[in-house]
Amino acid sequence: MANRYSDNSVSLSATQLYCERDDRVLFDRLNLAVNNGDLLQLAGPNGAGKTTLLRLLAGLNRDFDGALQWHGQPLSVVFSDYARQRLYLGHLAAIKRGLTPLENLRWLVSPWMSAESAAVITDDDLWRALEAVELGGYEETPCNQLSAGQQRRVGLSRLAIVSAPLWILDEPFTALDIAGVAWLETQIQQHVARNGAVIITSHHALQNIPSLTRLDLGELALAGGLS
Repeated sequence: MANRYSDNSVSLSATQLYCERDDRVLFDRLNLAVNNGDLLQLAGPNGAGKTTLLRLLAGLNRDFDGALQWHGQPLSVVFSDYARQRLYLGHLAAIKRGLTPLENLRWLVSPWMSAESAAVITDDDLWRALEAVELGGYEETPCNQLSAGQQRRVGLSRLAIVSAPLWILDEPFTALDIAGVAWLETQIQQHVARNGAVIITSHHALQNIPSLTRLDLGELALAGGLS
């Protein structure tokens, strides 16, 4: 497998972000920066815009005003490079239920196996990643025969294999049992300790990460923005 941190430089910034949905302002004048070793947890009530903001930061939604930059360049200009440097996991498991965990993982990591990527990911790497999320023995079982928690683990197995310094995670603890929660907590702690960065939405109480910053979008809306 390629060195997980062959290029570990993280520099993502948002300046004066404004976004509305259904004629309702989600956030206005929002500024933030994420660099190496940072953990940013987005909080707020349902409908506060947490998932919308994550998708903006991932470069998947361009319906906003303001500026998003990666290493000082507009995100839209350097998106191809940015997409290989950030790993986005949405709130759904994002797997094909008719495929096996092994087939799903091979498909999920394919963007990091292109000719433009320096990554070398072998089938042995895929098997080890699935074993890391306690899916050993289920590698070739159709995902529609797995529990919701096991299906979530298939998606999360990317964290054990993809070389991306920035993780953007939307409610990744959903459907996980105690062992799964502990594994994911450890992955996040280790990723930040190795100078990676994480942006996450979660109702789970993250602990033991000194660089944790919490941004409450509900409080932001009440305050009328963040400057």
